Amino acid sequence: MVRAVVVGAGAVGVRAARQLLFLGEVDSLAIVEPKAGRQQAVVDSLGEPAFAADDLYAVVDRADVVLLAGPAGHRAAAEAALDNGVSVVSVSDDVDDVRDLLALDAEARERGVHVVVGAGFSPGLSCLLAALAARSFERVDEIHVAKVGAGGPACARQHHIALQGPAVEAGAGTWQRRRGQSGRSLVWFPDPVCGVDCYRAALPEPLLLAPAFPTADRITARVGANRRDRLTAHLPMLRRPHPEGSLGGVRVEVRGRQGQATADRVLGAVDRPAVAAGAVLALAARWAVDGRLTRTGAGGLASLADPGPFLAALAERGVKAAIFEGAGASANQA
Repeated sequence: MVRAVVVGAGAVGVRAARQLLFLGEVDSLAIVEPKAGRQQAVVDSLGEPAFAADDLYAVVDRADVVLLAGPAGHRAAAEAALDNGVSVVSVSDDVDDVRDLLALDAEARERGVHVVVGAGFSPGLSCLLAALAARSFERVDEIHVAKVGAGGPACARQHHIALQGPAVEAGAGTWQRRRGQSGRSLVWFPDPVCGVDCYRAALPEPLLLAPAFPTADRITARVGANRRDRLTAHLPMLRRPHPEGSLGGVRVEVRGRQGQATADRVLGAVDRPAVAAGAVLALAARWAVDGRLTRTGAGGLASLADPGPFLAALAERGVKAAIFEGAGASANQA
């Protein structure tokens, strides 16, 4: 039986909680949310064994895993979990958050627990797609990730901040800083999203993918943005984000070598980001408890999970990848 704590009852946290219950064998499910009205509404909708908790510290000593689904600032909560020998799964896509959580690797290994970083739509599903595509090659040379869409208000605000940059890219064993909103590229996602202009931004995929693919000479990440997004990136958000977000997409291109030949493989997915992120977060938490992750310590899903079985389990939850053929203007379901 699993004893879980979900911190953050927003669009992603609620879906992660439901997915955990759907996966079964949950003995207790504590919901930590500062907005009391939302917290109680979520607990009522979930039913047994969900219950409201005042804060993480009141329940972490009785948990097997903590799911961090709130806004950025996950380091303190992760440290509290580690102090109690509890595994942590974070959905954060904030670059500073990701760096702070990855820095817990040595402590997590020593305690024999997991700190799964960036377990959402992007990063998360994007890292799994990169790991699956990389299996086509003996050596990975380049990885290019692009995403569009937001899972909810907190995610939309983070994307708004990310466009300010700077972007971090991995290349030939070094880290390079690039100006946010530079590097415009027309990226083709699976239907019905199709072509979207994407730009460099402060995105964490290079930080998560570089340890998993040390031979890669270049790892980049871009986010879809329209003219209004770019013009207002340095201002407060001019309108309130949609509570559920819109349809989003993720696309991963991996270039590598098979013998003397050089080729590329492109994988993608389209879904509501909150729905997909909730499924990834819940499944990563369950795998952490069940001992199905490949090692202890801190890392992204490309480093900690076998992508084939994980993506197969996500497909059973309705989150499916697509393989691009030819120029990538169309995609077939995988």
